[in-house]
Amino acid sequence: MNLKSIIESILFVSGEPLAISKICKITKQEKEEVERALGELAKEYSEGKKGIGIIRKEESVQMVSNPENSEFVGGLVKSELQESLGKASLEVLSIVAYRGPIARFGIEEIRGVNSSFILRNLLLRGLVERVNNPRDSRGYLYKISFDFMKKLGIEDISGLPDFEKLSKDERVNSVIESENKEVTEN
Repeated sequence: MNLKSIIESILFVSGEPLAISKICKITKQEKEEVERALGELAKEYSEGKKGIGIIRKEESVQMVSNPENSEFVGGLVKSELQESLGKASLEVLSIVAYRGPIARFGIEEIRGVNSSFILRNLLLRGLVERVNNPRDSRGYLYKISFDFMKKLGIEDISGLPDFEKLSKDERVNSVIESENKEVTEN
């Protein structure tokens, strides 16, 4: 087992800060081994002049872009924010609007792909907001923002087209229920 590679993949896919204890649980490794692998990864990134790095805050770590590339990364983010919403962004926004508050995991279960970057862009645009997850203090839920409602000209979320039908679709409920079950079991 290549622990560094596994941790690197987990951090990349997560797109958000991860508690070291969660990494230990996922990899089934002791904290000392995870800490060692994280240290080696951080060293490799900084010595090799890579485009990514690892930052640490208290007992959480996150994969980030290299600050030396901020001009170019900023250009990408700015262009993403200034362009109209693409199909994937509209898809995520629809899921949040009709199924929110919902965890990122639930969005990804419905879509079948990682949605971290899209959620980040929607957050920056002010169309969704992130709130603490009452079922899991380590995670967040996403819901639509007041700006979203203002832009659509609706007074209440139930003003969305076919809200009653689409917000209660049983196929989607089964995905969300399995997500909630997994969160409470962990």
